[in-house]
Amino acid sequence: MATKKSSSSSKGKSKVHKVMKEHKQGTLKSGSGKKVKSRKQAVAIALSEARKSGAKIPKKKKTK
Repeated sequence: MATKKSSSSSKGKSKVHKVMKEHKQGTLKSGSGKKVKSRKQAVAIALSEARKSGAKIPKKKKTK
């Protein structure tokens, strides 16, 4: 029986889950080293890290 490969969507989900857990615990830090207080900023960091790890996450839609 073949082993199941981890898909890019599961990579993304696990990365987002990990980062959001850090945010809830208060240990998530931004690039400058400061603690992240905003939930929106935590989501942005999570999606960015997931993209870097190879997950297929669509880019943010630009508004006019």
